[in-house]
Amino acid sequence: MLNYILLGAPQGGGDAGGSGMMSIVMIVALIAIFYFFMIRPQSKKQKEIKQFREALKKGDKVITAGGIHGKIKEIKENVIVLQVDDNVKITIDKAMVYPSAGDAIESGADIKNAN
Repeated sequence: MLNYILLGAPQGGGDAGGSGMMSIVMIVALIAIFYFFMIRPQSKKQKEIKQFREALKKGDKVITAGGIHGKIKEIKENVIVLQVDDNVKITIDKAMVYPSAGDAIESGADIKNAN
């Protein structure tokens, strides 16, 4: 009985070929589900965040990954000068800017709902 459980159905039956094919179909189905529910939505979020960062302009209000709220005063190639208060400006990396607090926390939420 233990050999039957460990080794599966005996090889002599005609059911063994169908069982192997069914296993392959199940593995392919799991990979497809994983792709459509995990990988694809994450890549869409990353693409939206990238588009947001490319569209930044002087005067936009943003939030950094560290939670600092500010207004963009200057944009250089990879850095942003952010004014956080009167006479207080900080320079941050462009990759650390998000359109809303939810995006900063999740590192990629829906940009359409941003202020």
